[in-house]
Amino acid sequence: MKTEVARKDEVTRDWYLVDVENRVLGRVATQIANVLRGKNKPTFTPSVDTGDFVVVVNAGKIALTGNKLNDKIYYHHSEYPGGIKSITAGKLIEKKAEDLIKKAVKGMLPKNKLSRHMIKKLKIYTGGEHPHKAQNPKVLSI
Repeated sequence: MKTEVARKDEVTRDWYLVDVENRVLGRVATQIANVLRGKNKPTFTPSVDTGDFVVVVNAGKIALTGNKLNDKIYYHHSEYPGGIKSITAGKLIEKKAEDLIKKAVKGMLPKNKLSRHMIKKLKIYTGGEHPHKAQNPKVLSI
């Protein structure tokens, strides 16, 4: 018996729809990262992007456990001296909820060039509507 290695041109990609309303951020992010990576398929190959597209709706209504809305802080730097900036998770949900989910999922993907292709297959929308109805996304139950 031989191990089959997936090739980039042989991969078929599906579309999945995830409604994250009142779901916990970390638990949803792990499931989304597995689908983006292709770990839910029998043809999973670590060195090939075998993952599917994921459409996330209702990102503004995601839940965080405990006191993370006030205590969890996200940092970024402007590359200038003294240019460190910070924002709490609660303010980030109000300002741009898509970034909160994208940062959580990106942190769970491998740190290489392949992850940059995987994260592009993630489409996040704050409301319940999305423009990907033509792809007939399957509902992913989490």
